[in-house]
Amino acid sequence: MELCYQLPVLPLDRPVPKHVLSRRGAISFSSSSSLFGAPDPRQLSQRRGAISYDSSDQTALYIRMLGDVRVRSQVGFEPERRGSHPYLGVDFRTLHSRAESAGTIPARRIRRLFSFQRHLLSSRLLRGAPHLNPLHILDEDYCGQAKCMLEKVGSWNFDIFLFDRLTNGNSLVFLTFNLLNQYGLIELFQLDMVKLRRFLVLVQEDYHNQNPYHNAVHAADVTQAMHCYLREPKLAQSLTSFDILLGLLAAATHDLDHPGVNQPFLIKTNHYLAALYRNTSVLENHHWRSAVGLLRETELFSNLPAEDSLSIERQLGSLILATDISRQNEYLSRFRTHLDENDLCLGNASHRHFVLQMALKCADICNPCRPWELSKQWSEKVTDEFFHQGDIEKKYKLEISPLCDSEANTIASVQIGFMTYVVEPLFAEWARFSDTRLSQTMLGHLGLNKASWSAMEPEASGSSEEGESEPGRATDEPSSRVLSQGSQES
Repeated sequence: MELCYQLPVLPLDRPVPKHVLSRRGAISFSSSSSLFGAPDPRQLSQRRGAISYDSSDQTALYIRMLGDVRVRSQVGFEPERRGSHPYLGVDFRTLHSRAESAGTIPARRIRRLFSFQRHLLSSRLLRGAPHLNPLHILDEDYCGQAKCMLEKVGSWNFDIFLFDRLTNGNSLVFLTFNLLNQYGLIELFQLDMVKLRRFLVLVQEDYHNQNPYHNAVHAADVTQAMHCYLREPKLAQSLTSFDILLGLLAAATHDLDHPGVNQPFLIKTNHYLAALYRNTSVLENHHWRSAVGLLRETELFSNLPAEDSLSIERQLGSLILATDISRQNEYLSRFRTHLDENDLCLGNASHRHFVLQMALKCADICNPCRPWELSKQWSEKVTDEFFHQGDIEKKYKLEISPLCDSEANTIASVQIGFMTYVVEPLFAEWARFSDTRLSQTMLGHLGLNKASWSAMEPEASGSSEEGESEPGRATDEPSSRVLSQGSQES
């Protein structure tokens, strides 16, 4: 086991130093890494931004510092106790890592760095020099192919896996930047190009790409889906530029710093995040606070009035918190009521915000509505993440979370249940709200994908026949099992 470095431990009853509390939003260790005694300061510089805390809550800050400041390379999973908040110490950065040769890691990091050429092009833009290529942060090596794909970024068949390969693993940065530019938001909100680029890079870096599912590619996929929904006639005619900015930012950051395990896992291991957010929407609160931390660290909206910047942060939180799948029925019932009473008025700011929440919820779990070639890949990735959590729970003799037991579940059974009890009800109501070609296409793919998984699960037909004789059991139990996953798939 390699050494771990951490801040000096302070008792919970001792005030946190004022110089620490003055660092609002996000704390960067790259400039003071020598204070930690690490043999390689670059290890510490990898932990940027996203320290979630309320500056008035010293205990919360202390818990967060204990959990997030630690630097681990290959430590993995170890039981430990910290003060009055014991939890199983999981290094989420290596939780889903697979065995790799030592030489591949530096190469992967190098490929993800922005090249000098890209920096030079963006610098020319800042000096006012004209440019012919609107994607001035793309390398010329990838510009032709990536640009060709981005011309069809509004297509529901958009292959985010191919786009990620073409952009050398930077799909989230390039796609989000392109959409902000396409909607004219960079010019309208006078966003500083250097700050915007730094923000997007930090967002991408704060996703754990070792996670099979909850990684930067998933965030890019959700952002692309959100773009498709924003172009739907009802939304395109009513949303303001402010709404569109919020929608794209929320999609890009909605799973920021996701640990690759679900909320019940964090709660039952007494993790510091569960203590920090009092077991309520733990992951979603963390994603939101992490996004706010990066916004403040990069000062992306420093040119806006303070009240506008705070409004963006609050509404961003409202959108991200809506992705908590344990509250699925709450949002779905409210949406259904609005549609039944036909009282959604998109001229009303609160109604527009609610529709944005529903759009983000749809984008977050739209994988079953994609073409089979894409949907199948996502299904395999999310189930891999489920089963890996189940293996950890078995290893440490914890109660195995629903759908995470690889011996009791298959990819097909997990997906059939998820489609039946979560995806179908949501997208049926979305189609009532926006009855367009896209909505019918999504429902069509959903039906075909469900049939494909059913064909791989011979017992599915038998279990459905038994369910018909006990409707209460068929409806309630599977639904509760799927929703009890917290925000695992979302």
